[in-house]
Amino acid sequence: MKFRILARTTAVSVALAATVASSAWAQAKEQFFPALVYRTGAYAPNGVPFANGYIDYLKLTNARGGINGVKVIWEECETGYATDRGVECYERLKGKHGGATVIHPLSTGITFALTEKVPTDKIPLITAGYGRSESTDGMVFKWNFPLTGTYWDAADILLQHIAKKEGSFDKLKGKKIALVYHDSPYGKEPIALLQNRAAMHGYELQLLPVAHPGVEQKATWLQIRQNRPDYVFLWGWGVMNSTAIKEAVATGYPRDKMYGVWWAGAEPDVKDVGDGAKGYNALALQHGAEPNSAVVKEVLEKVHAKGQGTGPKEEVGQVLYMRGLMAALLSVEGVRRAQDRFGKGKVVTGEQARWGYENLALDQGKLDALGFKGVLRPISTSCADHRGEVWARVHTWDGTKWAFTSDWIQADQSVIKPMIKSAADKYAGEKKLPRRDAKDCSA
Repeated sequence: MKFRILARTTAVSVALAATVASSAWAQAKEQFFPALVYRTGAYAPNGVPFANGYIDYLKLTNARGGINGVKVIWEECETGYATDRGVECYERLKGKHGGATVIHPLSTGITFALTEKVPTDKIPLITAGYGRSESTDGMVFKWNFPLTGTYWDAADILLQHIAKKEGSFDKLKGKKIALVYHDSPYGKEPIALLQNRAAMHGYELQLLPVAHPGVEQKATWLQIRQNRPDYVFLWGWGVMNSTAIKEAVATGYPRDKMYGVWWAGAEPDVKDVGDGAKGYNALALQHGAEPNSAVVKEVLEKVHAKGQGTGPKEEVGQVLYMRGLMAALLSVEGVRRAQDRFGKGKVVTGEQARWGYENLALDQGKLDALGFKGVLRPISTSCADHRGEVWARVHTWDGTKWAFTSDWIQADQSVIKPMIKSAADKYAGEKKLPRRDAKDCSA
């Protein structure tokens, strides 16, 4: 009798344990988002707020109930903005926690390296506002997603803006434009567009590379003082940006004739220069500093107020923090879109997530509901277009804060699309890659 009771008890215990284990397994649905960051080194002042915004949005996603009930998890890996370390981080994280959903390299150099790897590993790359400009062509670059804009778009928008200030593109003839750029794949990206437009409009382009990390620019600004360009475009990152503005002050170059790309227009770039940076302009990748946005208020309420903020409360809403929020939004919403096809409430693979990023349909209503009203415009993608709509604004530092000083400007695709097609075809030829067909696009 005792044996029967013991056996029955054991059976009940085993069944209960199995039920608990099954329940725990069902509840442990987790979507893994690796985070390649740089919190140390020369680029940390700019890398840290981006990383904090990215992680805070993932925390907010969980506070909202996950992605249709699927919890998001993440793990950081420090790259120091170095390509070799970025590749090491990718290799270390790509297979963890069931496999990486998507990678944000946060470096054009790392992007170039990983572009060769992700087709085999079936992991999408999001390079929002950076990366390879020709990877807009999804018929060749199946796994790359330069969502919201590339450096060709940025250079084109800047040229449109100054052409409008001058009166027309015809007025640029004979003008001098200097490009002060980080001597890396990032800084070199806009050159092709600027050279193309120079041939079209007759302005003189001066190319001035700056070696990593960008703290020594005296020779560069001596050339600017001697050549007296009408405009300076700054393609910098990290300490290079503030150094450039300080050198402009020292050499007397007017800050209102300086225009930075959207990675050279945040608080760390100007705060140490203060009034000296007044008048300096930069592109805003749709958003600027957005302290009053609904998503920022929700992050403060649901993340920081609970003591779970990734960084200081004071940075929430600043430019690069918002860039991190945007990057995480795109990551999460691509998965949500993939669930529409592969099953709501399910963990999706990197390959399934890729379909979601290729079929993004973020209309204004969805963006507003997610707290991005007035911050972002609608974003949609397709098999052929892995970038989506490109809009930007110019904002200007008034000595204490950034303020928008232009309307929305859209990149001129009549100029850019032929460049994308030519460069993508060249890449496909070099790598012996066939263009995707309709069957592949519908898979």
